[in-house]
Amino acid sequence: MPCSPQEIGSLFLFEKLSPEQLGRLCGEGRVEKFEPGPVYTEGEPATCFYVMIEGTVVLSRRVGGDDVEVSRTSQRGVYSGSMQAYLGDRVPQVYNNSMRVTEPTRFFVLPADTFAGFMQEWFPMAVHLLEGLFFGTKSTQRAIGQRERLLALGSLSAGLTHELNNPAAAAVRATASLRERVGKMRHKLRVISTSSFSPETLANLIDIQERTAERAAKAPVLSPLEASDREDALTDWLDDHDIPEGWRIAPTFVQAGLDIDWLDHVAAAVDEDLLPSAIGWLNYTVETELLMDEIDDSTTRISHLVDAAKQYSQLDRAPYQVADVHELLDSTLLMLSGKIGQRIKVVKEYDRTVPKIPAYPAELNQVWTNLIDNAVHAINGAGGEGTLTVRTALDHDRLLVEFRDTGPGVPKEIRGRIFDPFFTTKPVGEGTGLGLDISWRIVVNKHHGTLQVESEPGDTRFQVLLPLTAAESDISSEESV
Repeated sequence: MPCSPQEIGSLFLFEKLSPEQLGRLCGEGRVEKFEPGPVYTEGEPATCFYVMIEGTVVLSRRVGGDDVEVSRTSQRGVYSGSMQAYLGDRVPQVYNNSMRVTEPTRFFVLPADTFAGFMQEWFPMAVHLLEGLFFGTKSTQRAIGQRERLLALGSLSAGLTHELNNPAAAAVRATASLRERVGKMRHKLRVISTSSFSPETLANLIDIQERTAERAAKAPVLSPLEASDREDALTDWLDDHDIPEGWRIAPTFVQAGLDIDWLDHVAAAVDEDLLPSAIGWLNYTVETELLMDEIDDSTTRISHLVDAAKQYSQLDRAPYQVADVHELLDSTLLMLSGKIGQRIKVVKEYDRTVPKIPAYPAELNQVWTNLIDNAVHAINGAGGEGTLTVRTALDHDRLLVEFRDTGPGVPKEIRGRIFDPFFTTKPVGEGTGLGLDISWRIVVNKHHGTLQVESEPGDTRFQVLLPLTAAESDISSEESV
């Protein structure tokens, strides 16, 4: 269609241009009329810069599997398309949204390279300022994003160190005690071997020792009242049979599941004058078994924590794989347990029937970390006591992962900004404002999912919705790797 410099000059974007510049615009560009329908699609190479002369335009973004409308306007002069063409090859020039028109609409259309040339020729200072702003913001975002990850890593390392310290210290204490008990047991064995035990009695005692160890390994868990009653009964039995320090031996025997019937069996196997030595030997046997159980529990706990750390970091896994979201959630909760603390109750409402999903597990763990960290911060800000509920469920053809906290909630006036880069409600020095932005980009851009929030005082829910199947682009990229 014919291009009129006068009509182009009436648009607010070009109103300060000279007649010569307007003439060059019309000479290099064109006026094009579009019938209702798409003009360009998000992700395609950005080849043109569009300025609307008249009509109605709708801009939308792809979020998960849906097209979300972000703008609808009939204002003359609005523009879209290759707006950053002046950056050249330093930035991939693709359309950042999709544009369609709802009625016959006229645009002034300028090729991207021509638009870039006019910008650099007519507004060189503005171009330098825009370049500085664009790349400076990217650099700042990248640096702070790295800082955010380092802070998260430091927090996780501190929590993991704290969690590892307890079982490690318990194992060290139990090992020292075990060495002492084994030494005393050897001494007691020497005393027994030089005493007047008959071979038959000694064989019976060794048999009782073996069965005592087996019984200790299968000891039932008693309630405090039951344990106290049994301790009193065993103490009385030991005192009645002139066993020294019966009050100290009784709790150990109760912990090992021994009772009066068992002690009567021991008393029947040895002479009365040798009973104290036999009971002492069995006491060392029981203590040794209990200490070995404690060492086993502690080292198992350490191994579990190390496995959780590997699961969280995914260092030994492929970047893209089919993953069990519950394993990822559990490893993250364990890694953050020190930060969550004892005053926050964690409730898991898992639907174990949900299938595994194709994902980038390490990056999803980063999302869980950010959302849990925000929930903990919210609860701590409301007094430090509350509940964090982590729920999974099927939501039609997507997997829902929901983080619900009992904090004060997200005020309505800022709810639309919480996913913006650098926006934070935390005090200066405590937050970078990139946690939710990073989470949004991982969920939406990388996994083609949705991240949304519902909030009211005492009930805030961050909901992550992930597709159950891989997108074609993900499959092809993995195959190419």
